[in-house]
Amino acid sequence: MFPGGKRYNIFSEELKRVFGCRVHRISVDAGFSCPNRDGTVGTAGCIYCGGSGSGSFGIIRGASIPEQLEHGKEVMTRKYKAKKFLAYFQPYSNTHAPVEHLRHLYDQALAVQDVVGLIVGTRPDCLPPETLDLLASYAEQTYSWLELGVQSHLDRTLRLIRRGHDFASFVRGVRECKARRIRVCAHIILGLPGETWEEMLAGAAVLNELGVDGVKLHLLHVMRDTPLEEEYAQGRVRMLDRDEYVGLVCDFLERLDPAMSVQRLTGDGNRDHLIAPLWSLQKFEVLNTIDNELVRRGTHQGSRF
Repeated sequence: MFPGGKRYNIFSEELKRVFGCRVHRISVDAGFSCPNRDGTVGTAGCIYCGGSGSGSFGIIRGASIPEQLEHGKEVMTRKYKAKKFLAYFQPYSNTHAPVEHLRHLYDQALAVQDVVGLIVGTRPDCLPPETLDLLASYAEQTYSWLELGVQSHLDRTLRLIRRGHDFASFVRGVRECKARRIRVCAHIILGLPGETWEEMLAGAAVLNELGVDGVKLHLLHVMRDTPLEEEYAQGRVRMLDRDEYVGLVCDFLERLDPAMSVQRLTGDGNRDHLIAPLWSLQKFEVLNTIDNELVRRGTHQGSRF
């Protein structure tokens, strides 16, 4: 059994251990773009990504970094009794800018009272050496994570979802981060078109071999105004049902290195824009079902590692 009574290495327990109190992430929008949208590698974006960036709802756009964080602190304190906070640069590619601009934004966030760390979400093709060196400097002085969206270890899938980079770029990014002692959390989407159950589970072994520090598992969502919406409407893409997804997550966890931090087990789809699967709106019910299935199996993260 892992801390917190879970059967997997839940991230919130690590935060409690490090800081001795309840710590919550606050998502902020720093106005970044994405090389898959601004013409660097493409203009259409990934097939599942909406016009405001994947997973970025609930952010006060147009406000300064400190203003966004102060608002988030108020919400998280009221709802969850949080004491400390991590500034989470989430929408789009948050290293896709010159180093001095990045430093200015990150320093603004860390200057806010009770913000005790930094999480930066980006793509593996947005990590030039000077940016990696900057991230390494923060890793030395504060609690920090770099989140790398890869979504799949299969190049054919990355081409299909119009990701704009290959898996080799993710491998290079992880190795460069490890050389600089930057903690990496990998993002994986389960249920991508054309992937078999066995291929999706093989992703756990790939992450284990690379030695990433954390993982976020996401359910493939169909959101309004995305290329995936049209594919889904025409019947070319099917979504996993809840039981399939729960079984897949449990199988994945069983194969995952038990030392790896599990930072997400299902995605948050904005109910105003979500097309499918609608069952994913019941997030806590899904998480409880995953917990119950691991109990039923008598297994845990790493039991097949």
